[in-house]
Amino acid sequence: MNYKIAVVPGDGIGPEVIDQALRVLDRIGEKYNHTFTYTKVLAGGAAIDATGKCLPQETIDVCKASDAVLLGAVGGWKWDNLPGDERPERALLGLRKELGLFANLRPAMLFEELSQACPLKPEIIEGGLDLVVVRELTGGIYFGEKGTKETEMGPAAYDVELYSEEEVRRIAIVAFDMAMKRNKKVTSIDKANVLESSRLWRRVVAEVAKDYPEVELNNLYVDNAAMQMVLNPKQFDVIVTSNIFGDILSDEASQITGSIGMLPSASLAKGNFGMYEPVHGSAPDIAGQNKANPMATILSAAMMLRYTFGLGQEADDIENAVKKVLSDGYRTPDLMANGGKAIGTKEAGELITSAI
Repeated sequence: MNYKIAVVPGDGIGPEVIDQALRVLDRIGEKYNHTFTYTKVLAGGAAIDATGKCLPQETIDVCKASDAVLLGAVGGWKWDNLPGDERPERALLGLRKELGLFANLRPAMLFEELSQACPLKPEIIEGGLDLVVVRELTGGIYFGEKGTKETEMGPAAYDVELYSEEEVRRIAIVAFDMAMKRNKKVTSIDKANVLESSRLWRRVVAEVAKDYPEVELNNLYVDNAAMQMVLNPKQFDVIVTSNIFGDILSDEASQITGSIGMLPSASLAKGNFGMYEPVHGSAPDIAGQNKANPMATILSAAMMLRYTFGLGQEADDIENAVKKVLSDGYRTPDLMANGGKAIGTKEAGELITSAI
């Protein structure tokens, strides 16, 4: 079968890590007789330099005509002085909106081989760590009304947090469906003691929970959740939360796994369509130096195989290959704090490909 993938290399280390992910996908194609057809398109700073726009219409059209999107990273110092709505990062918001990507999945799994890199005490993470943050991606304060106005205190700016019942309901369904395939536990995170939008959020999540009697639902305020993430992260299985809270908490979760260079993510629309990307940024300071860790992008490709294409065995092969490379003691620069056999971006891709 032929799978059409729109590939957005992006900026900084994006093209480097994408190259290694495509190498791994090609190996999967050879092993299982699949055909992956890649169409590379521009977004972010690279698109600004080439077209003057961070998200050209051609990129949107190609992505919509594909079965999935694989993205590297966007942004960098070069474009820091551009107005907010012209910056490379706006391409991500544009893609999410144009492609209807309302559910962001960020797994935070601590590989046993990297347990020494976790900043938490060993007794807190004993037995491993495996949770996933389900973040609402196209609503809330990032997409709400915004502007400036004059006040008694002088010029002011505002951003509105707005959620409809349907926006909350559909992300809650994603979380509960995922919990049914995992440990049947959902933690919904809000600020219902202060925010009216959070009170709506909590009410709708409770309504959805009635359709999943096997799943345990807990509610936490976001400030308490941030503390619990470092005090007892193993209490979490599936976390569901709003756009801004999910943005912050998923980054916190990424740090307790030892390296942001290991974390993949998926952004899903209705049906099977999704955009897959590493959690890390473009890291322009190490771009072109063969220092970037490609494992998050490679694991994002595995998520693409699993969630969009339904290729579970193939996804397992990639994840097991990553584990083998780590268990054999190989480490990219971001993982070298506790020693190991040093490798670069290309070497990591070669080793993982060979392990499949």
